[in-house]
Amino acid sequence: MNRIKLIFAGLVWLLAGACSSGKLFEIKFAGETQGTYYAVTYFAKDSINYQPQVDSILETIDRSLSLWNKSSLLTRINENDTSAKVDQYILDLFAESEQVSEKTGGAFDITVGPLVNAWGFGFSDRMKLDQHKIDSILPLVGFHKVKLEGNKIIKEDPGIKLDFNAIAQGYTVDIICQFLRSKGIENYLVDVGGELLGRGSKPGNIKWVVGIEEPSENDDFERNLKATISISDRAIATSGNYRKFFEENGVKFSHTIDPKTGYPVKHTLLSVTVITDRCSTADAYATAFMVMGLDKAKEFLTQHKEFETYFIFSGKTGEILTWSTPGIAGMVTEE
Repeated sequence: MNRIKLIFAGLVWLLAGACSSGKLFEIKFAGETQGTYYAVTYFAKDSINYQPQVDSILETIDRSLSLWNKSSLLTRINENDTSAKVDQYILDLFAESEQVSEKTGGAFDITVGPLVNAWGFGFSDRMKLDQHKIDSILPLVGFHKVKLEGNKIIKEDPGIKLDFNAIAQGYTVDIICQFLRSKGIENYLVDVGGELLGRGSKPGNIKWVVGIEEPSENDDFERNLKATISISDRAIATSGNYRKFFEENGVKFSHTIDPKTGYPVKHTLLSVTVITDRCSTADAYATAFMVMGLDKAKEFLTQHKEFETYFIFSGKTGEILTWSTPGIAGMVTEE
């Protein structure tokens, strides 16, 4: 999933320093992981910097879930290594992915990787595709075609490949947050590639404020904010189509692939921001809603009040429009 970076309003990443209250230390650090960035800030009674421990956690996750790490557990499962047994990370992600897939009617699907790669949005070059080629790949796609038996992943076809990229960054945020809570830290903001969770607040009971980027297809243009969102004890994830695409014969193909048709989605939805309790959940549903499109996503949300969402889409004449669930009104400030 193309990550839309959420910009922290008023935050500059530093390493450490006493906060203005004199009672808490403000600790900040950042680095690279999963082909993107991560950033952590928290307020604590001591000045301990937990970056070494966080980096160790990230390395462990990479050894489990990375598709680019040829020796990772997930790579071994995809290559049908019979000795590969699932760890807790894969167990957690498989269970949640299966649940999201069921609820969204397959709009979210961890077996869509072969299609993503075929269209050139994964880790291989784009194929020359026609309906015949798509039809040859579709039998390898379908979340019902994989199951967990004990500590093993069972696939209907050995050619099926699992891909947790549309949920892994959000899950990584949750894991880092669990670690911070284990250290008694109650006020923190964790961001991995634009998926984040803010717990508690900044001193003075000030909520965490993040920005949602205004859609633009040109990376050379300055990135402007479309809106800011204030959160506390909530996770937020954003997915969008407008930066990662290719154009062929005057037709734009987005990176979001519909698992049912095998083709990139074609609709007016440009960006989806989901706010809920867990970041893995927000991450997965942001992808699912991008596959569904605006109308189907709105219909889904009438039955699922546990999500707050902010959609950016294009109107009939190309103008940028927004739509959000009622509960988000007090969180969002449009620029």
